[in-house]
Amino acid sequence: MRNSLDAVSARDFALEALAAIAICAQHLSRLAEEIVVWSSAQFNFVRLSDAWSTGSSIMPQKRNPDAAELVRAKTGRANAALIGLLTIMKGLPLAYSKDMQDDKAQTFEAFDSLDLSLQAMTGMIETMTPNKERLRAAAAHGFSTATDLADWLVRELNIPFREAHHITGAAVKSAEDAGCDLAELSLDKLQKIEPRITKAVYDVLTVEASVASRTSYGGTSPTRVREQIADWKEKLK
Repeated sequence: MRNSLDAVSARDFALEALAAIAICAQHLSRLAEEIVVWSSAQFNFVRLSDAWSTGSSIMPQKRNPDAAELVRAKTGRANAALIGLLTIMKGLPLAYSKDMQDDKAQTFEAFDSLDLSLQAMTGMIETMTPNKERLRAAAAHGFSTATDLADWLVRELNIPFREAHHITGAAVKSAEDAGCDLAELSLDKLQKIEPRITKAVYDVLTVEASVASRTSYGGTSPTRVREQIADWKEKLK
């Protein structure tokens, strides 16, 4: 700092560090919550390794995502450390006051807590096993490719989106009545709703095609996701 009074009266460096820790902890907490939900019996999207989960004390078949729950809890401490130091600093006169000695414990503890959380999250992600079939079924649930149908109508048949939206809604209703997915709806039934629909529409009605079509910058297609993974691996070397 250029001014000695500024230097001795401020703890901005610690506050900025704690703010970054709190933000990072928040993201870790959200990911931890996903893991808790995904690993539950109701979702069964992923399976945690024995190294990062424990057996239930009463239910032999249950696998508790303890590491994820503890990472989620650490966010409270990170937030508390930031608010605590902000509160310490809020009413101090210039320049140095003994109150500022209280910055050490919570700042150092926040760093240690974040380091532990990052290690735990890394271990969980590296060793958990995705249930690909379950994940695919969930992705296909609820007529998730309906928007792809509407986009196809606009792109291939030059139909205004408001009309394509109406046609797609009718197709979803027909699939609901038939107890099937959009991709399983017969061409005959689709053509009763819109005669210009061709069998080419089925190319966009699968989950794989839907995901793969999101290829714009920042899109969620496998190609774009792999690019981001490679980019971040390079940045984090």
